[in-house]
Amino acid sequence: MVVGTFLVLMIACVIGLVAWKASYAREAALRQSADSQKNLTRSLAQHAASTFKAPDVALAGMADLLKYQNPQKVRFDAYLREMTQAMPQLRFIAVFDSAGSWRYSSVEERPEYSNADRPYFAYHRDNSDTKLLVSGPVTSRLTGLPTIILSRRISTPSGQFAGVIVAAIDCQFFTSFFGSFNLGTQGGISILKSDGTLLARWPAVESIRTIGDTSLFQQRIGESASGFYRITSPFDGLIKYVAYEQTPNYPLVVTVAQSEGDVLEGWRTDLASDALIAGLLLALVIGVACLLNAQFRFGARVERTLQEREARFRLLADNIADIVIVMDKKGYIRYVSPSVVTVLDTSEDAFLGKLCLDVVHEDDRDRVINASRQLKEAAASPSVRFRMRRASGSIAWLEAHFRIAERFSSADAEIVGVLRDVTKQKEMEDELSKANLKLAQLAMTDGLTKLANRRSFDAFLRDAYAAHDVLSVLLIDIDHFKEFNDGLGHPAGDACLQQVAEVIGRATANTGGFSARYGGEEFAVILPGVPEEKAARVADAIRLLVQRLKIRHPRSPASRVAVSVGVAQKNHATSDEFTLIRDADIALYHAKKRGRNCTVVSSTTTNRVADAPDLAPSLGSLHRMRE
Repeated sequence: MVVGTFLVLMIACVIGLVAWKASYAREAALRQSADSQKNLTRSLAQHAASTFKAPDVALAGMADLLKYQNPQKVRFDAYLREMTQAMPQLRFIAVFDSAGSWRYSSVEERPEYSNADRPYFAYHRDNSDTKLLVSGPVTSRLTGLPTIILSRRISTPSGQFAGVIVAAIDCQFFTSFFGSFNLGTQGGISILKSDGTLLARWPAVESIRTIGDTSLFQQRIGESASGFYRITSPFDGLIKYVAYEQTPNYPLVVTVAQSEGDVLEGWRTDLASDALIAGLLLALVIGVACLLNAQFRFGARVERTLQEREARFRLLADNIADIVIVMDKKGYIRYVSPSVVTVLDTSEDAFLGKLCLDVVHEDDRDRVINASRQLKEAAASPSVRFRMRRASGSIAWLEAHFRIAERFSSADAEIVGVLRDVTKQKEMEDELSKANLKLAQLAMTDGLTKLANRRSFDAFLRDAYAAHDVLSVLLIDIDHFKEFNDGLGHPAGDACLQQVAEVIGRATANTGGFSARYGGEEFAVILPGVPEEKAARVADAIRLLVQRLKIRHPRSPASRVAVSVGVAQKNHATSDEFTLIRDADIALYHAKKRGRNCTVVSSTTTNRVADAPDLAPSLGSLHRMRE
């Protein structure tokens, strides 16, 4: 009867476990897909915004220049070619006069036709708005390819329409990039305007130009700028999971879609494997049931043997302070000496028949298990310290020594333990450890800010640099702090440092980071495992939290205390931790140079030196034309 009940319960458990695991794994697969798609969508939205931003800034500068000046054609055409070459996403840049004729162009051979019939030209002609207009896709008359047009109005100083400046981006620029991602056999990536107009999609579709009537544009974007949901795809009619992200600065929406079949493909494979394993496990359960009867008989024999031995140890340790216990080889307590009443204020019956681990404090059970593994030979006598609870609820520390005692053979072996109360000794040791720990903390902590000091920071950075492939460092400097000290005095300066340090400590508390006072008014944060872009967000969070302190600074242009932050990430060019700190310091220098109260990422400073498409060449060329 017992075996039959066990068998039924085990079969029910196996089937229930497989069903639960299948349900849980399906939800996990969907959650993982949602996270992956949303992360990819966010990255692609940032890529799209970056793709538009550089031409946008360039068009704004040139529109402003053309408002007041009339550059020489040869020089300005050459400048446009430089700009086009510096921004690989651009096919060409052109300037049309008020009649739609080509005025300037990055194209070597200027076309003779007019672009006055283009919708974007008519929009700028009829509207005084000088903001960037995103239109398309249109078939370029110059290349014959689908093209996205970025355009701005050119006005005279009196506000009259003077023409349009445009930058053309081939749709293929996006589709080629989107095609590098693996989204399964039915996945797709789209970039659309905020009204649902399809600008580019991979894989390409010819029949659909807009999806403005779908729930994405009719409802969801109005509720949230980003999201994840299940739909029937308007492109191919398949059930898909779609993540979307709307860019904050441009009228763009990026979507990433994966078919339900691709998302759950791995789950279905795992389900088939689980079903096979469940079948094998059920066969094993049946075999185990057959062995239970033999186990029951063996247990009866062990019980009789324990009863005989209990009488042998009953007279042990009745008059000693130490507790003597006797256990079988499975760890069940068969005897405990009367001294347990004195030491633990607990009766003997409270221990008899219990597994020894059940009476040990839950945090110390692994330590006792590790000690028991040494009991392989009769000569072994491992010792271990652990905690037990008295009847009053207080904690007692015990030091135990165990040995294996054999009567006739190893099959009859018992475990004998002697437990000594070392509570007072442990309390003295703990007090000494706390004192030593406090001294060590004082040696590694800045006394004013309570953050780690420079010595502790250097040690942590050295270890983190060696242990982590991904590692970011923040250098934070309080803007105009010398003037703050000179104007309000050192007590106010110390209070300011303490408040800023508290903000830094709170902002990095849940990031796994390490915050320190680097020196003077400088602070540093180490973020192991955090890439540069996430580190920049932590830096911006610190900077904004400092602004919210609203600490008065009479000698600062903003009248409030603010900080500048330099961010650097370990990469192939950082040979050691000192190079990483140098990169962060250079980024901090650029933050100061840009006007303070900002965050600068090291990689952006190096890119400006190498590529410099949007500032260095542009400003230099514009300056030469103004001359």
